[in-house]
Amino acid sequence: MLPIVKADGKAEQTLLSSLRSRSAEVDREVTRTVSEIIEDVRVRGDEAVQAYTLKFDGKLPPTMEVDREEINDALTNADPQFVSALLNAMENITAFHNRQKQQSFIDARPDGVIMGQRIRGLKRVGLYVPGGTAAYPSSVLMNAIPAKIAGVEEIIMVTPPTKEGKANPDILVAAAVCGVDRVFLLGGAQAVAALAYGTETVPKVDKIVGPGNIFVATAKKLLYGTVDIDMIAGPSEILVLADGSANPAYVAADLMSQAEHDRLASAILITTSEKLAEETKKELERQSATLSRREIITESLANFGGIIVCDEMEQAVELANQVAPEHLEVAVQDPFTYLGKLDNAGSVFLGHYAPEPLGDYYAGPNHVLPTSGTARFFSPLSVDAFVKKSSYIYYTREVLQQAKEDIICLAEKEGLTAHANSIRVRFEEEKA
Repeated sequence: MLPIVKADGKAEQTLLSSLRSRSAEVDREVTRTVSEIIEDVRVRGDEAVQAYTLKFDGKLPPTMEVDREEINDALTNADPQFVSALLNAMENITAFHNRQKQQSFIDARPDGVIMGQRIRGLKRVGLYVPGGTAAYPSSVLMNAIPAKIAGVEEIIMVTPPTKEGKANPDILVAAAVCGVDRVFLLGGAQAVAALAYGTETVPKVDKIVGPGNIFVATAKKLLYGTVDIDMIAGPSEILVLADGSANPAYVAADLMSQAEHDRLASAILITTSEKLAEETKKELERQSATLSRREIITESLANFGGIIVCDEMEQAVELANQVAPEHLEVAVQDPFTYLGKLDNAGSVFLGHYAPEPLGDYYAGPNHVLPTSGTARFFSPLSVDAFVKKSSYIYYTREVLQQAKEDIICLAEKEGLTAHANSIRVRFEEEKA
């Protein structure tokens, strides 16, 4: 199920190259199809959206927008344990993201110069939430809560209808709990286009966030610039960094927790213990036999999984930074020893009792994370993603006069004489 290689400078790189192959350019046919859908929605609006909904989802919902009463009823009729779990998770997520909130500032100097930065939430944000069999209420929490904290005025959620033309009730419960303002039953590239351009029914938004399939991801990529987006997420991935103290049953379970997402998901174990490597492989076989998504797990592990055995932990840390995984578990005796050395990861899980699902659902940090090695330069979704910043400047005549020769010099060095003139003209009366 999972190949084991001994790190020798070449074998591990061959294995890791298969992981990078998942990041190949999107198929041209997908790009062409999505481009056509986007243009059609831009031109025909609701008519195009409804045509694609019928084509891809099988049935049109009675109305495109979910009635507020239906959302409230979903919450009223929900399993109390589910609601309680959502509320507890929401409390943790809110507490963590509240610490990310930034304040506007003003710098009033003694010479009369005033400068500052104004921070405020975006006016309207679109939240894409997968529906049907791949319905993730946790995604509603992770996207809507930081948006609310940032001060976003209106959150518009889109989610595909079920085969019966209805909304997934669990998604509606999460939307009600988080205070999502409006919910629309549409999905795919057509939903992204509708949010980006606006239609007769769907309002135009400033930013689109949330996960989706390859068509959703491609639409977000193509529409970036028309609208802002969170990131272009690829298949899920986990890397477990472990020493001999790790429990193979735990490690195997955590690897499969990501492998079950997608046949393209990646699960890698890097360890200094050959014994752990062998026992983890046995545990994968044993545990997967009882799991509902075994077929997906098996294919994912076979194609994009692997175990790398290193001589030293320093080498293992170096490989982890090279991979820059979405999720990085540090299953070692003293995980804090390595925290400062692990620079490239979306989210880091420390110790034997911080499994990746803890971050997916409950602990507080966001689960919308950079994938495909982009953790080298991208960060997790945060409150910052939902704000915009403006700077402002006030100078007195006297202070501008002190700076004018420097500004004129710099402008003329760049050949921008109108820039220089904008400064010079304010002091020409002195020469008269």
